[in-house]
Amino acid sequence: MRTIGEAARASGLTVSALRFYDGAGVLVPAVVDPVTGYRRYSAEQVQAARLIAGLRRVGMPVAEIAQVVRDLERPEAVRKRLDDHLARLEAGLADARRELLRLHTLLDLEESPMTRVTLSAADLRAALDAVRFATTDPVPGLPFPGGVLFETGDGTLTLVTTDRYRLAVATAPATVEGPAARHYLPVAFADELRQFTSGSLTLEIDPSCVRAEGTGPELRTEPLEVEFPDYRRLIAPDGTAARRLTVDPDRLRALVTGAPEVRREHEGADYPVTILAVAPGGELRLADEGEWTAGGDAHVAVNREFLLQAVDAGGPGQLLLDLDGPVQPLTIRSAADDSRFSLLMPVRA
Repeated sequence: MRTIGEAARASGLTVSALRFYDGAGVLVPAVVDPVTGYRRYSAEQVQAARLIAGLRRVGMPVAEIAQVVRDLERPEAVRKRLDDHLARLEAGLADARRELLRLHTLLDLEESPMTRVTLSAADLRAALDAVRFATTDPVPGLPFPGGVLFETGDGTLTLVTTDRYRLAVATAPATVEGPAARHYLPVAFADELRQFTSGSLTLEIDPSCVRAEGTGPELRTEPLEVEFPDYRRLIAPDGTAARRLTVDPDRLRALVTGAPEVRREHEGADYPVTILAVAPGGELRLADEGEWTAGGDAHVAVNREFLLQAVDAGGPGQLLLDLDGPVQPLTIRSAADDSRFSLLMPVRA
């Protein structure tokens, strides 16, 4: 039999630790003198104390240690508990590595103005498809080159395009790390992004370069030095439209393509016009040229090809048309997705 001091030296536990494990019922001494209170430990208990010391060093909880001590006569049960604890430690280490990597990333972002956007490649492609029609391929001499505005928000990436006659907006959910970013990127780069069709996509954005990395080859581009207009000034608050109509896209296409042509000319180019109005029963109808030129506030005329492209970009399902009169833009929204809409500038009679 060994005294508590001898058991401490032999096991690697301190005297106070042995007293703690006695009080916790984990390792009760073989003998306690009823007069002096001195504790004495058997050889088997010293062996158990050595095991407890090792389990403490690897962070096993006291309740688990107590179960190990109780199972010492069943080595297979003890080994099972050791293996389970090792699995927990390895899982915790993997979690710690991931968290430390995230912290390193946050520090990198704080040290540089880079913004990192991660989102589904399918969501980005759908957003690009919804806005691509409202921008043009680069044409030498144009003051506003074709491109797409990439604007980060709180958990979103918003894409905006315009060619001064129409405007399209689409928003995709995203994880955004770093400062808010707002850059106008070349339309060719936006078209290349459509090659990413599956998995996730990461955009790294800084003032001089944008890098895209996903399942395909890495893409890079430089932002265009263009002052993109404040498109929000053109957007009427939701619910303020004078007339909002719900229409089926197929019916709208048939209505537009089957109507007699009204044509106008702008900057030497001839184009067809569609004149939209509201029937007495509240349904969408087409107005004729005479009604349009006579004036009034119950109709709006737009470029027919632009209208058909906007309908196609609206996606499946019903569309919402906001008609606010002949001098306000026509707003076309997806009834199923209020983050996707387009504006068409009116054509004057």
